[in-house]
Amino acid sequence: MAFWNVITRWIGKLDKIQVEPFLAVSNGQELFVKGRVISAYKQSRPRAKNNPLKNILASIRRYSVSSLPGVWVEVKVGEKMERVRTDDEGVFECFLPFHEEGTVTMSVQPEDPEWNCDDSEMEIQKIEKKLGLISDIDDTILISHATAIGKKFWLSVSKNAYTRRPFPGVSEFYQKMVRDKGYEMFYVSSSDWSLFDLIRDFLQFRNIPLGPILLKDKHINLKNIWKSGGGSHQHKLEKIHFLLRFFPEMKFILIGDSGQHDPEIYAEICHEYPQRVMAVFIREIHPKHSESPERKEMEEELDFHFIQSTQEAISLAEKLQII
Repeated sequence: MAFWNVITRWIGKLDKIQVEPFLAVSNGQELFVKGRVISAYKQSRPRAKNNPLKNILASIRRYSVSSLPGVWVEVKVGEKMERVRTDDEGVFECFLPFHEEGTVTMSVQPEDPEWNCDDSEMEIQKIEKKLGLISDIDDTILISHATAIGKKFWLSVSKNAYTRRPFPGVSEFYQKMVRDKGYEMFYVSSSDWSLFDLIRDFLQFRNIPLGPILLKDKHINLKNIWKSGGGSHQHKLEKIHFLLRFFPEMKFILIGDSGQHDPEIYAEICHEYPQRVMAVFIREIHPKHSESPERKEMEEELDFHFIQSTQEAISLAEKLQII
C-alpha cells in the first residue's frame, strides 16, 4: 500500500473528485451541458520547451484518472437546475431551458460525507449563426498519423499541445471561414475526452478558431492508452446527427480526411440531410484511398472535394465562393 501511495503521488493523483466540463452550448432555446466526473490529478501547463520525458509524464497523469460511474451531478444555470447521473464512463449530459445567465455550474452530489469534491463552472456559448463548419481533428488539422498506430502513439504521448504540429495553412483557412463568412466552428473526433484539454490548448496556441469539441465518450486509461482515437468511428455520425438536430436552421460544410472513414460517414449525412450540407472537403492521406469505388458518386452527386493540401482547399473554397 505504501508503494502504491508513492506511485499515485508520483503520477499526480489527488485525494479528491472533480467535474471536467466539456460543453455548455445553447441554440437560443435549449442549453446542452456535458462533462465528466473523475478522480482529480495534477496537470502542469504545457510548454513548447518541454522534452519528451515531461510530456510522457503528463500523458501518464492524464490517463491515470479513474472515471466515476453512477455519481449524481447537479447542473445549475440561474434558477434552473437538473440532476443527472454519470454513465459507465463517468460522463453526464443534460438539456436545460435557455437562460441569459452566462455561466453553468456543475456540482457532484457526494454519496459519502468524506468525499472531497471540486465543483466546476463553464461559460455558456450561445450560437445563433446560420452557417457551420464541422471539422475532424486527427490528420485533418492536426498531424497525427492516425493510420500508423506506432507513429500515432509516440506523437500522442511524447508531444504536448504546443509541440504538436498542424497542417500548413489550416489556421488561415478556418480563420477565413469564420471572419469572411461567419461560420460557426465545431470539432468532431475519435479521440477520447482525456485529450479535451490538449485539443483546446492546441487550437488556441495555433490560432485556429475555437468551437464546441465533441469527442468519444468511452474512457481510455493507462491499460489501453494505445487505443485512443481508434476503434469504431460510429460516434462521429452520432455527434454530427446531434449538431444537425440541435441547430435545425444551420447549414454545414464538412471537413475531414480519408484515413478514418470520414468519407463514408459524411456521405451518409449527405444522403440523410441533402439540403443541409453545402460541401465536403476530404484531405487524402494515402494514394490508395483515391481508388475507392464510391468516390465517383461522392464527387458527382454529393459535392465532395478531395484535396491534397490546405492551400488547395482555400483555392477551391474561393472558387466556390465559400470564402
